[in-house]
Amino acid sequence: MDKKFWNGADAAHRRVMMKAAGYTDDDLRKKPVIGVPNAYMEGSPGSAHLRQLAEAVKQGIWAAGGVPVEFGIPSTCGNLANGVEEMKYEQVGRDIVCASIEFVSKVHNFDGLAMVTTCDNIIAGCYQAAMRLDLPSIVITGGSMQSGHYCGKTVVEADLDSARFSGATEEELMDMEDNVCPGVGACPSMGTANSMQMLGEVINLVLPGTATIPATDAAKTRSARKAGKFIVEQVKADRRPSQLITKEVLENGIMYDMAVGGSTNLVLHILCFAYELGIKLTLDDFDKYAKSIPCINAVIPNGPYTVVDFYHAGGVPNVMKQLESKLHLDVPSIYGCPLKDVLAKVKGQTNEVIHSIVEPLFNEPGLKILHGNISPKGAIVRPTAVYDEVKYIKGPAKVFDNDTLAFNAIMAGDIVPGDIMVVRYEGCKGAPGMKELMLSVDALIGKGLHKSVGLISDARFSGFNYGCVIGHVSPEAYDGGIIALIENGDEIEIDIDGGTVNLLVPDEVIEERRKNWVKPALKEGKGCLNIYARMCRPAEEGGGMQPWDINGKYSGL
Repeated sequence: MDKKFWNGADAAHRRVMMKAAGYTDDDLRKKPVIGVPNAYMEGSPGSAHLRQLAEAVKQGIWAAGGVPVEFGIPSTCGNLANGVEEMKYEQVGRDIVCASIEFVSKVHNFDGLAMVTTCDNIIAGCYQAAMRLDLPSIVITGGSMQSGHYCGKTVVEADLDSARFSGATEEELMDMEDNVCPGVGACPSMGTANSMQMLGEVINLVLPGTATIPATDAAKTRSARKAGKFIVEQVKADRRPSQLITKEVLENGIMYDMAVGGSTNLVLHILCFAYELGIKLTLDDFDKYAKSIPCINAVIPNGPYTVVDFYHAGGVPNVMKQLESKLHLDVPSIYGCPLKDVLAKVKGQTNEVIHSIVEPLFNEPGLKILHGNISPKGAIVRPTAVYDEVKYIKGPAKVFDNDTLAFNAIMAGDIVPGDIMVVRYEGCKGAPGMKELMLSVDALIGKGLHKSVGLISDARFSGFNYGCVIGHVSPEAYDGGIIALIENGDEIEIDIDGGTVNLLVPDEVIEERRKNWVKPALKEGKGCLNIYARMCRPAEEGGGMQPWDINGKYSGL
């Protein structure tokens, strides 16, 4: 820990500013200064409670001899943008959060980071910032929301969306609204928020056993205080993300996501993290583990349980114990010792929520990479959320150039069993921002078409969704991928078990169409979406605003 920044006559102008904010000379000259980025925001259950957690973190930092400096970072609730064009800002938010932490941390020269966050692309941006800055880092997750109860049933937010498209009246929806989300925390299914919180334990950014502690449990506050103490230890030991997050650690993250049937967004995030660390990771690495890791987690949508049930069933450490024979065990843990030493202390227990890999919940992975002429660079499906009736489907294409048009067709009754919907120009550049197809996919479920209709897109989809939904098709339409050349009535074949998605049109017809295709103008002429579209990497490389070479470094490093 180098304290030159705060010592000597040349640092007087720095010290005076911090003293004016209430810090002492001893704090600055001798102690590790820890940045505490806080994603607190009043407008989301995932972040409305983070002030209390941040206070506990700071208490832990002070108690361990550190100096906390809290600052705010951008925070949103993606569900608010469900069904409107603003949803495309969510993916971009990951890079904005990362850059905001980078900006403050560089200017204030923190010795370490203790980041407080919960949901989706916000937590992903925090992980990315840890890797970009390579400062000793810990992430304190906001935890999971308790499940709702309505008409004698356990319900989550996705059930409200289904009811909305199933013809429920406004009065019925209002009654349901008051019961679906009973309080703070991440929606308690295997959406992006909980998937990312869990991933943090695997990639050495979250203390083991703490990621999914329910948000309203006092143990969450206690774990936050413990994390505050721990980051001071990490700084003194100089344990940095570049040392703790190796390619093998990221591969453990891939295996973990396959086993729990986590959000497909983790594919984007893990690829982005690898690029940030200068590690070459591709969809082939995901494909490799998809062939050997079955889904063992029965949390919604894989099964009937919630993330709160998952926590009480042993949580992330229990899943890691079940995967012990598959994981890289000699990799470092967050404590610096090998992972095998940490897992040796975990008592594995199979139950209704967490199964074993010998007797898995499904004999297939939670994620799978599809190839074919529509997706020569890859596409992603969640096979455990696909019904047997549509594991294989061949049918006519119904083509739409955005999510809203697709939604309108479903609601108008223009989509019938056997159809394969193509929703395009919603990718990283085409949207821009790689929109989540919440509208059209939720409408398919609400109309009861999720067992008879297929959907392929260059967009993302939610961890709440189920059905034959294939996303991340690459190359995307905006880059002239085959998906841009599909026409209404073309026959498409989807084979989930076989791992393929193909357009059954002669090559010469496709080439003739390509001659006539014209790249459209960017949809956004200014702002961060325009910047993102011009600077982002393709989906198969993580879709990050990382225009530099994979081995790029800060000046002087």
